[in-house]
Amino acid sequence: MATDDTTYRWVKDGALGPGRMRYGADYNPEQWPREVWDEDVRLMREAGVNIVSLGIFSWALLEPRPGEWDFGWLDEVIDLLHANGIDVDLATATASPPPWLAKRHPEILPQTIDGTTLWPGSRQHWRPTSPVFREYALRLTRALAERYADHPALVAWHISNELGCHNLYDFSDDAARAFRVWLQERYTTLDALNEAWGTAFWSQHYEEWDEILPPRAAPTQRNPGQQLDFERFSSDAVRDHLRAENAVLAEVTPGIPRTTNFMVAQNVRDIDYPSWVGDVDFVSNDHYLRPGELGRDDLSFWSNLTGNIAGGRPWFLMEHAPSAVNWRAVNPPKRPGELVRDALTHVGHGADAVCYFQWRQSRAGGERYHSGMVPHAGADSRVFRDVVDLGSQLRDLAPVTGSRRERARVALVFDYESWWVSGRDSHPAESPAYDDETLLWYRALLDLGVRVDVVPVAADLADYEVVVAPMLHVVPAALRERLTAFVAGGGHLVTTYFSGVVDENDRVWLGGYPGALRDLLGITIEEFVPMLPGETASLASGTVVRDWSERIARVEPDVEVLDFYAGGDLDGAPAITRRRSAHDSGGSATYVSAAIGRPGAADVMRRLAGDIPALAADALAADGDVDVIVRRHEGGRYVFLANRTDDEVVVAAAGDLLAGAAERGSADAVMIAPRGVAVLAQEG
Repeated sequence: MATDDTTYRWVKDGALGPGRMRYGADYNPEQWPREVWDEDVRLMREAGVNIVSLGIFSWALLEPRPGEWDFGWLDEVIDLLHANGIDVDLATATASPPPWLAKRHPEILPQTIDGTTLWPGSRQHWRPTSPVFREYALRLTRALAERYADHPALVAWHISNELGCHNLYDFSDDAARAFRVWLQERYTTLDALNEAWGTAFWSQHYEEWDEILPPRAAPTQRNPGQQLDFERFSSDAVRDHLRAENAVLAEVTPGIPRTTNFMVAQNVRDIDYPSWVGDVDFVSNDHYLRPGELGRDDLSFWSNLTGNIAGGRPWFLMEHAPSAVNWRAVNPPKRPGELVRDALTHVGHGADAVCYFQWRQSRAGGERYHSGMVPHAGADSRVFRDVVDLGSQLRDLAPVTGSRRERARVALVFDYESWWVSGRDSHPAESPAYDDETLLWYRALLDLGVRVDVVPVAADLADYEVVVAPMLHVVPAALRERLTAFVAGGGHLVTTYFSGVVDENDRVWLGGYPGALRDLLGITIEEFVPMLPGETASLASGTVVRDWSERIARVEPDVEVLDFYAGGDLDGAPAITRRRSAHDSGGSATYVSAAIGRPGAADVMRRLAGDIPALAADALAADGDVDVIVRRHEGGRYVFLANRTDDEVVVAAAGDLLAGAAERGSADAVMIAPRGVAVLAQEG
């Protein structure tokens, strides 16, 4: 963290401590005539909006020609917002450079893997490693900071926007030079790099640093170690830009906190967000709901992970959609109740601010069919009525702000590098996907009524009783030792197929799979048995297997076989195993060698629950119909009960009903509407 939280104007206003829940949106007044601005602030006050992110894509208007500034319109907007009690999270406006910059300096434009230049006309058309772009971006950042440093409306800085969303992978000569510097810092010598990448294969041995290029388009498979390091480098390159803008703001406005909006669940999967936490003063995230029945659990999963990336501290939901988005193949609107449900689920997982993209739905441009808090239909619309209703509920939830997420007894590990590497080309099969598999196990735990924390792989696991680590593909020696110590200390590990296979350089651990975890699990797998589309297999328990199975060739004498393959080439072979710790701690390590689906995962956890109390169902979960989320404060806790169904659910629960689509049926019963959330305050 850059500065102690207590010095921030943000905290003095109560946003990241007890006070009021922040509510608002990206606001783009430059898209509208001046007379619309007055209507905007009137409607903002009606909705309870108290903060907006401003200036995100306004570089071309702020600096219409090189070195010529036009702040007049922005001055007027900020003054208008402040006069109406609305604070500003001011963007550095560097997300998309103006046309004149690309015209003068085409060398800032990124290049794709095949050398195609990405031209202006969209957004984020800049190279993260371009020194020319960096110079102009920091000049703009400094100009904004100096002008608005003392404006009372300014409560936070919004650095760039969705860094790396469209330009994370740049294969230009600038990127090549920066990549070599990054590699020299990582490996020091070419001998170390050649060993890590296995360059003896296909005559890739390097004798000079300048022989190394980004993994550009090639005749066939590219070097896996090179690809992994380029992914790491690209994440660090965008992070370096974040740090550069951050340094300017810290110099000019040290008392204003700084953030940038992560995209933990979206298409920027190759950014290692847990490593960025130290570069922002509070975590912010953007989340967009997946349509359909899967969406509500998907939202819970990613906001759960965001809260744990934030270390349990309150965080800022910078963007989500009031209704439909515009960038999927089909973009259905949110169903009745979903706008409030989605927002309150984020709040349950630690968000002290709920904001949307965007305030007023655009009339022109590439996102004109993306919903806004004020839709094309205007204020007399279902969306805006829901917006006003949510604002009222967030005001009622002011006491929740500043409280911390209560730790669960079960953790589900999410590892960005396993996500990257397990989906690489030239693997035994292209499916299942890592993110789908981790979400599947999360949903299985919710089905059983088990509360679970989704944690980054580097998180401290010592306080958890159960750790579930699906498809933990990349396991360096240090992680192997951590997991071994966890089990020896009495913890229960559950991991699955394609885990422990490679080290931190994407080199296969030898001696048989699951590689790094073989000794801990007490099994040896000689080969993977992926399945063709449409093929299935069965386990003795009746569980159906699709996509993936494995041949467990050897099992140590102290390993219990929980389930077998039934029929087919693997008939009678072990499928699910459990090894209890040789120590007296009572720990265990369970391995699932097949893609057994959500029902199969639930069955495994149900069977383990027989002697693992942490896997017992929470009574508030109503047999898995309710997602139970808890925030704790000194005097008690706030319990968020999110209905996972399209039917009303009745839960026996004590406490004061603070907000949500719910009502008391009796003194001890809460009736939660379909797709609704009940928020209870409980003492103790």
